[in-house]
Amino acid sequence: MNHALLLENISCTFISRDDRSQRYTAVKDTTLVADEGEFVCVVGPTGCGKSTLLNVAAGLLQPSSGSVSVFGERLAGINNRAGYLFQAEALMPWRSALDNVIVGLEFRGVERGEAVERGNDWLRRVGLTGFGNRYPHQLSGGMRKRVSLAQTFILNPQILLMDEPFSALDVQTRQLMENELLDLWSAERKSVVFITHDLEEAIALSDRVVVLSAGPETHPIGEYRIDLERPRDVAEIRLTPHFIELHAQIWRTMKQEVLKGYVQQQR
Repeated sequence: MNHALLLENISCTFISRDDRSQRYTAVKDTTLVADEGEFVCVVGPTGCGKSTLLNVAAGLLQPSSGSVSVFGERLAGINNRAGYLFQAEALMPWRSALDNVIVGLEFRGVERGEAVERGNDWLRRVGLTGFGNRYPHQLSGGMRKRVSLAQTFILNPQILLMDEPFSALDVQTRQLMENELLDLWSAERKSVVFITHDLEEAIALSDRVVVLSAGPETHPIGEYRIDLERPRDVAEIRLTPHFIELHAQIWRTMKQEVLKGYVQQQR
């Protein structure tokens, strides 16, 4: 199996603007792989550098050392083969749901009629038929996330980079969106790197879970194959004995790092 994404020996060191002698190494000597069609979740304590790694994978941040390869080719600049779904709202409030979905197609020069047809198809696929004329403020949080999913998938990226996209949603809506994502992923079989601090979410969604240490100098401290059957319902799978077994196994690795991260957040 080919690597869709390879972050190899990545380190990211930042220099203080106020005092250039002060340096902070957020990530150190980290290697992260996502194979073609694989769903990988990266978990770790709050503030450990998970989003930093995703920004490196997207080409938004140049690492201090190490290299990034996309389908075997060295990444130089923005990763045009990836779609990025942010934690924060990224919809344009002055554009309707449909116009938000097709904005990427318009930037690529797709004719308006074709873009609208494809946009309406994707609104249908994410359960928003009839909502294309609504503006973001007229949609619920879950609906806005559906628009964001359609906006990302319509560009047909080969890799999906997802930075805690459902963390702001209530539990019920979050589980609906997780199942929605799994349905889309099963149909499209993109390579996914999904950042979360929620271990249950990571196990329910992924083929493989990578655990990061607390920062500074974050690095992987464990990797676990998630051999739960697919298709999955994220609410039901959490109740199975093997899920509980996997959760206990991975939590044993995470627990001390989460405590370290908590102490650092209090400083």
